[in-house]
Amino acid sequence: MAILKEFKEFAMRGNALDLAVGVIIGTAFGSVVTSLVNDIIMPPIGLVLGRIDFRHLFVDLSGAGYPTLAAAQEAGAPTLNYGMFIQTVLDFLIVAFAVFLIVRAANRLRAPRGQQEEAPPSTRECPYCLSQIPLRATRCAYCTAEVEPAAGAGA
Repeated sequence: MAILKEFKEFAMRGNALDLAVGVIIGTAFGSVVTSLVNDIIMPPIGLVLGRIDFRHLFVDLSGAGYPTLAAAQEAGAPTLNYGMFIQTVLDFLIVAFAVFLIVRAANRLRAPRGQQEEAPPSTRECPYCLSQIPLRATRCAYCTAEVEPAAGAGA
């Protein structure tokens, strides 16, 4: 029973739930991007390149000269499917670019441009006890040593 309780605590922890949601959304997003690549982007590219479907490009390693990838696979011939590799690389590049755009947009929403700069420090270190004291302090509140006010802090 203790292991079930421990597992429940692990599964209900925020990080595990966030990870699960991320994986589910990532899988769905991958399906959408794959469809975008296969059904929207690649057909015009294939048309421009002479009606080429990258997924069907292959090298027959058996030397039998199969006319299509499906025929070679059906016969059990060894093939080098470089078209599938090209397709997978394009899928990856599009997913990576889409994730980049999403992260970029999220970062812009998180920190508006006017608020990206940090506020100037309001404290400094006491030279004697190394505690944080206000910039305009003339005496450290921790060690009671007299200190000079920071330059430009005013009196």
